Amino acid sequence: MLKLITAGESHGPGLTCIVEGLPAGLQLEREALDRDLARRQLGHGRGGRMKIESDRADVTAGVRHGRTLGGPIAIQVHNRDYANWEERMNPWPVDAEVPEVHLPRPGHADLVGTQKYGLSDVRDVLERASARETAARVAGGALAKEFLRALGVEVYSHVLQITSVSAPRREPLTPADFATVDESPVRCLDPDASAAMVAEINRLRKQNESLGGMFEVRAFGVLPGLGSHVSWEERLDGRLAMAILSIQAMKAVSIGDGIEVAGLPGSLAHDEIFHSPERGYYRQTNHSGGIEGGITNGDPVVVRGFMKPLPTLTKPLRSVDIATHEPAQALRERTDSCTVPAAGVVGEAMVAFVLADAYRRKFGGDHIDDVRQAVAAYEQRLGRQR
Repeated sequence: MLKLITAGESHGPGLTCIVEGLPAGLQLEREALDRDLARRQLGHGRGGRMKIESDRADVTAGVRHGRTLGGPIAIQVHNRDYANWEERMNPWPVDAEVPEVHLPRPGHADLVGTQKYGLSDVRDVLERASARETAARVAGGALAKEFLRALGVEVYSHVLQITSVSAPRREPLTPADFATVDESPVRCLDPDASAAMVAEINRLRKQNESLGGMFEVRAFGVLPGLGSHVSWEERLDGRLAMAILSIQAMKAVSIGDGIEVAGLPGSLAHDEIFHSPERGYYRQTNHSGGIEGGITNGDPVVVRGFMKPLPTLTKPLRSVDIATHEPAQALRERTDSCTVPAAGVVGEAMVAFVLADAYRRKFGGDHIDDVRQAVAAYEQRLGRQR
């Protein structure tokens, strides 16, 4: 029902996002799109490019006077840095001689991309493989968040770990707890852990290292019954896992306490079920992350993404020149040392998109009012009250 396509290269003219499948009549705020793009650029440990780019969402199709029309929505995010790369990244031939790049980075798509597509220039791969592409995803995810917000669903993220520094787990969390998360330089809810993470970034950056970590995305107000147990491709936890792992540098994903419960006995791993006339069915814990059997159960959806250290290092690792096969140092590009805080914002976009797609699959509707009516009828059948 909902489709997201991105196009563009890291240092090309810009990025394009096309979102297809949103209903007509959805009210959008340009400021909300631009705000999420700005949030993606936050975080201690970002590199020099964030001083150049100031991303904005330029909607070119599918929206009129702030409302969706029901057709595909096209968004452009221009690369300001393209002015410095016009010869190297021009879509058309240039008079200047542009040298090829032959030094793949360990942990990046550089080498395998050239092998797969029969290319001799690493730049033909790395420009599209770059995490700059996520700016387009965040723009598309902002549309999904607006759709979910119209249905009473809010999506937030925060950082739980940067390398060896972890924040204490806080339960329960509410939307109000995220009101000031972006004021932390690493988007961490715990002030002490935030300071320790900043110090860790500073320490390892001086040693020419990059840093990974873990972020968590929480979606509040999600109805029970999204997704399905009847076939593997309809299980919502599988869709969420794919969405998170599709983000550059992600190496693992956890739904709720998925990693922790692997080391627990069953009596401590599952969420016992209770019922009251006022609340209906409810659980006192949420180890499952709001999903059981591939279906949402009405608790907050909790997804954690685990990010490896960035593969571009200021002190490059050993590699091989793909033109000569001689030993060489890997390519050294301008880079960030830590992007875990920004990755959380990208995670928000991907989780929001998967949930928005699940709502579209279940409730349909050509106009947003049709969707609201279908959701209200379903809630009445369940006996739920917001």
